[in-house]
Amino acid sequence: MGIDRLTEKAVVEFAQHACECPFAHKRGQRPSRRYVERTRRFATYLVRLGAAPTSEVPLPKAVPELLVEFRDWMTHHRGVKAPTVNRYHRLMEEMLPALGCDPAAYDASLVLQVLLHPIDGLSCGYDKTYVVAFRAFPRFLATQKRCRSHLERAVPTVPEWKLSALPRYLETDDVERVVASCDLSKSHGVRDRAILRLLARLGLRAGDIMTMRLDDLDWDADTERIRGKGRREVCLPLPRDAGEALIDYIVKVRPKADTDRIFLCMNAPLRPIGNSSTISGIVQSALRRAGIADPPSKGSHLLRHSAATAMLRCGASLDMVATVLRHESSDTTAYYAKVNIELLGRIAQPRIG
Repeated sequence: MGIDRLTEKAVVEFAQHACECPFAHKRGQRPSRRYVERTRRFATYLVRLGAAPTSEVPLPKAVPELLVEFRDWMTHHRGVKAPTVNRYHRLMEEMLPALGCDPAAYDASLVLQVLLHPIDGLSCGYDKTYVVAFRAFPRFLATQKRCRSHLERAVPTVPEWKLSALPRYLETDDVERVVASCDLSKSHGVRDRAILRLLARLGLRAGDIMTMRLDDLDWDADTERIRGKGRREVCLPLPRDAGEALIDYIVKVRPKADTDRIFLCMNAPLRPIGNSSTISGIVQSALRRAGIADPPSKGSHLLRHSAATAMLRCGASLDMVATVLRHESSDTTAYYAKVNIELLGRIAQPRIG
């Protein structure tokens, strides 16, 4: 179609159509929500350039007042980050019609009935996402004295052995191959190397990378401020190789943009990396380039697990690892002791009989 037809109406029609392109991976299906958002960003970019006509943006769908207050409570009273708030909002928006808008009428039977329908047939991971979101909602209502207290106890627990699996990690040589696989002749390669260095050296989460700002870096003290979960902030030492990779990215290739976020998307329209899946995609691409055909996992947490395992094998204590990874519970850090044969040997009991 011509640029003059690329309006918001066209984007909405595109979102609702069933793809019939011969080269499409999912013929007969609608494009994903993320794909539609990319299309909308492109259309908005053309409007700003004056290349496409300005179109009226349809009014957003009205959000129930309960969900508005739920979002505010999670953000300001619980310190939940925006991606998690959006995920909980989306799940509760799906289940609220079945619950109804009168919290005083909620009871354990209704809560259980409403929850079991959407999680039927889902994996354990998705089940837990629904359960955690659904447990937070009645807890919020109870703080406002709108429903019975302790109603969240009616939400069942997803049966799963806690920390039963072995940590999924890469050996140190494989981690170095992954980092070295970045093409430094390209702008995104320089950016990706800085991200991979931080993930591999400090065991950062994808959300930590996304929220890093220029004023978080203290070059005189060689430290970096990390904004973690629950609005907790901590200063960590910045390893030399990670710092050098950051300098190369910031000085040489980081686009000039009206934001203090460090890591930006390299394609127009320029904007901060806004999704943890983007960070995971960078790790996946690096694994593929490094020739690691069957990694234990493919997300950004693979390098976090690898960093923790490497620290333990180099003689760091569990308390040290917990400080770097910012664990609230010592049980979470003890998970990595399973791969430390020397540490396990100290506590192994002699065989009897």
